[in-house]
Amino acid sequence: MFARFSILAWAFASRLLCGGAALALLVLALSAGIYPGVADAQDAALQIDFKAGEVAQPEWPARAVRAPKAMVVSDEPLASEAGIEILKKGGNAVDAAVAVGFALAVVQPAAGNLGGGGFMLKRLANGRAGFVDYRETAPGRASRDMYIGADGTLDSAAATVGYRSIAIPGTVAGMELALRTYGTMKLAEVMALAVRLAERGFPVSEKLARSLRDARSLLERFSTSRRIFLKDGALFQPGEILRQPELAATLRRIARGGAAEFYRGETARLLAEELARMGGLITREDLAGYQAKIRAPLRAKYKHAGSEWEVISAPPPSSGGVALIEALNILAEVELKPGLNTAKSAGTNSSTGSWDDPQTVHWVAETLRRVFADRAAHLADPDFARVPVRGLTDPRYAAQLRATIDSRRASSSQAIRAGNPNPFDGVSSGLPSSRSEGGGFPPDGEHTTHFSVVDAAGNAVANTYTLNESYGCGATTSSGFLLNDTMDDFTTQPGVPNKLFGLVQSEANAITPGKRALSSMTPTILLRDGKLSFVTGSPGGPRIISATLLSVLRWMRFGPADAAGAQAAINAPRFHHQWMPDTLWIENTFPEETARELAARGHHLQQRSWIGQVEAIGIDPQTGERLGAADPRRQGAAVGY
Repeated sequence: MFARFSILAWAFASRLLCGGAALALLVLALSAGIYPGVADAQDAALQIDFKAGEVAQPEWPARAVRAPKAMVVSDEPLASEAGIEILKKGGNAVDAAVAVGFALAVVQPAAGNLGGGGFMLKRLANGRAGFVDYRETAPGRASRDMYIGADGTLDSAAATVGYRSIAIPGTVAGMELALRTYGTMKLAEVMALAVRLAERGFPVSEKLARSLRDARSLLERFSTSRRIFLKDGALFQPGEILRQPELAATLRRIARGGAAEFYRGETARLLAEELARMGGLITREDLAGYQAKIRAPLRAKYKHAGSEWEVISAPPPSSGGVALIEALNILAEVELKPGLNTAKSAGTNSSTGSWDDPQTVHWVAETLRRVFADRAAHLADPDFARVPVRGLTDPRYAAQLRATIDSRRASSSQAIRAGNPNPFDGVSSGLPSSRSEGGGFPPDGEHTTHFSVVDAAGNAVANTYTLNESYGCGATTSSGFLLNDTMDDFTTQPGVPNKLFGLVQSEANAITPGKRALSSMTPTILLRDGKLSFVTGSPGGPRIISATLLSVLRWMRFGPADAAGAQAAINAPRFHHQWMPDTLWIENTFPEETARELAARGHHLQQRSWIGQVEAIGIDPQTGERLGAADPRRQGAAVGY
């Protein structure tokens, strides 16, 4: 009946049987040509999220792209080229980042956006760092229990599909604020290529054609989406030209009038009237009241291999920076071993290393388990709740958590509770811990997108923004842009995992008008001995945190700091744990021997396709060259000069 044992079944058997019996079972499985936890190619292909742009068989480059002056890495070649065009005209990294953001709104409709939101982290060559928070906010008519039916059950579809799932978009305000505060060029200049791409069109790639085909069931529910992105049901074929005249007109209005046009002008009027007709919640007053914010980024320092490293990352309402630093603090005193040259056996054609040391993976997985337990209890919008950031990122708190990890056996998430960081946060009373049963990992995908930029002067930008699910709520406005379904990122029903990501979240993240939903986006910049070293980030819902952490660990702890090392940080097979459900997800290319050893230690493993899409830039400390490390999992593109 079954062609193979699953990793989960093997872990269960290992717990039930004594060591000798478990070993005998493993030997029997191997002798029969079956082994725990390795899905065949057909099973793996069924998991590929084409809607989010994933590819079944990536081409794994051995080295990052080198460039002497500047580099842009994004999910799409046309967007990366837009950034390079601005840099060649004398713009800085922020100018280029805004150009990339608007270009992605045209060429990557699954995630690039005007109708979503996100975060931009920048670090200028003079050492000045800043963080632009343009996360979406809940409309004024939103309420805590708006998705709870009369019978007390959660209507999760209403939070993810259609007009009631839309939060107030922040992208246009955020891009303008970043440009005005840190850029050097005019908005119309950096938007020119995006306008051109929308107006004249661009050839549909094989990846985009697959993505649109996979999103058909969502997009065909909405007439404008069906007309623009599905050709009224005919579907785009690779090589056909996708023109978006309505979006081009909207971009022209924004280029002339700035964010004021989007939030208070003609675009705002059209959007508010359309949402009112379709049962949405956002009003003209909501749009006029939206504000992007500049916040102080989080920073933490570490010593490794004779160098002093500084990590700069996202503050709340992102949970990403807190989780990243908390994890790095826990692992700071733990010996981590670099992977050997086993990528070929892991199923890739790359010459890079792999996470093939079970002890290292065990420590990282157990760290993530505790970090996500804390995320569920303590993280929220700091404008609406007290978030113990200082305590969560204190090395003394990390030492307490580290002491709870058994170096040989997996913990049970049922037994793990959120810790109490408050003694290290300057307050005496602790917040209540959160404990709930997590559901299984949702089968359908989500899409956010990340891009990284470094210019010739050494200014750097890491930007992550999103529509939440691929193609957001599915609805395209009459102005030609898709709208988000970010309301599902709130705690739509306390104690119940959210629909898209299976995440358990706290009452502090409950829906409140004007509040920003908790996010996992983790745009991050690393310094080495005070100099720019690495720019990274990823899409992927909660998996963003794991994917970004793994890229940071490989660059900072393993190296080498060259083109091969930069690409190794991207190519290496990934894994993810989010506390609830009690599952350690591993990519299809994860080393088989390591998976078996982790299962024997009590980890509940489940194989999936890809985890994240890290678009990163390293700096060669010897030459200063920019090392563009694009992620082949969704055919990322590194362009430099």
